[in-house]
Amino acid sequence: MKSRSKRIVQSIALCLLLLLCAPVQAATWQVCATCPQRSIRQAIAQANPGDSVVVTGGVYREGNIEIRKPLFLIGRQRPVLDGRHKGEILTIRASHVTVQGFTLKDVEVSYLSDYAAIRVAEASHVRILDNRILNAFFGIYLQRASNCEIGGNRVQGQGKTETSSGNAIHLWYCQAINVHDNQVSGHRDGIYFEFATNSRIRHNLSQGNLRYGLHFMFSDGNVYQRNTFRHNGAGVAVMYTKNIVMQQNLFEDNWGAAAYGLLLKDISRSVIRGNTFRRNTAGIYLEGSSKLQVEHNNFEGNGWALRVLSNCEADTFRLNNFTGNTFDVATNGNTMLNFFSGNYWDKYNGYDLNKDKVGDVPYRPVSLYSMLVEHVPPSVMFMRSFIVDLMDKVEKVLPSIIPDQLIDEQPVMKRIEV
Repeated sequence: MKSRSKRIVQSIALCLLLLLCAPVQAATWQVCATCPQRSIRQAIAQANPGDSVVVTGGVYREGNIEIRKPLFLIGRQRPVLDGRHKGEILTIRASHVTVQGFTLKDVEVSYLSDYAAIRVAEASHVRILDNRILNAFFGIYLQRASNCEIGGNRVQGQGKTETSSGNAIHLWYCQAINVHDNQVSGHRDGIYFEFATNSRIRHNLSQGNLRYGLHFMFSDGNVYQRNTFRHNGAGVAVMYTKNIVMQQNLFEDNWGAAAYGLLLKDISRSVIRGNTFRRNTAGIYLEGSSKLQVEHNNFEGNGWALRVLSNCEADTFRLNNFTGNTFDVATNGNTMLNFFSGNYWDKYNGYDLNKDKVGDVPYRPVSLYSMLVEHVPPSVMFMRSFIVDLMDKVEKVLPSIIPDQLIDEQPVMKRIEV
């Protein structure tokens, strides 16, 4: 009898223990015009960590909303957060927050503060997904954040000058950020990385931005691939950075007096592979670069395919296609410490007697006229004149000014599959 009572007591104690250990169910807080809760700010204040705040339709003008706990903030029927040009709209200061499905608009323009539609400050594992951001100073701004995801957003600005507009997606002192499938336009820079490392940028469309479609400053170890950079001041700028992988991107119609598909300044140990550079003023502009691998790219219809300044060294250009460019390669000095081999040049007039698909005579991709334009820009007015053609042909037969080392010893006879 005594042992039976003991077993009953043990069973009751076990049940109580299981009840105490049972997980607490996350709650969902509904916010809408006809709901008991009509304020997003108040719903966030009442929610516990891990809860969801679901906002349905409508326009909400609540000033700056701060999130300081893990939370799901979900928009249904695309609710609008209207900043009314007063500061920023949404500030996230906690990790494990998701914001999805909203339209945010009208962020204040300031010359003293970097106001943003969505700011993530000193947090990790934050997800910003499928939002529309209109007429913002800065769109999405991450500072000292890590392991976050920015995906499927559309950020559309109305910037008129670089000084009066911010960046669509801005990262400062961040790491391991996944930026994918966004569309950004109308800002100073489409996507900006400063001291942001080891991140991935994939499948984004950055077009119509005033300065750069994508901009790296002091940001090592990043990969960007399968993006499109179109109609920007310059497609991409990579500066003071190393170990960048750039592959399978499209740089298109970045056209203007100082425009580039890809601008490289003081960059080293990086890879440029499988990209298409089409109708840019200059496909790639290289200044102070070293130890780059530039291979399997298409250069089509650019003003200059490559502008390689003489302070670049140990860069390798191989297995690329050069077609329809006004100038294939230009440089500004008589020294060339880079290596060209196995490229396809549509201007190559050599022959292949042994049929090994490699030209029997080397190709010099720099023309005397391109050297002249590099030193005396107004001379471009003589393009396609008889005297220029004659000058180039004489220089190819008896090279005297162009760098001797700038030569492709093994030009291929047919276009390379990229």
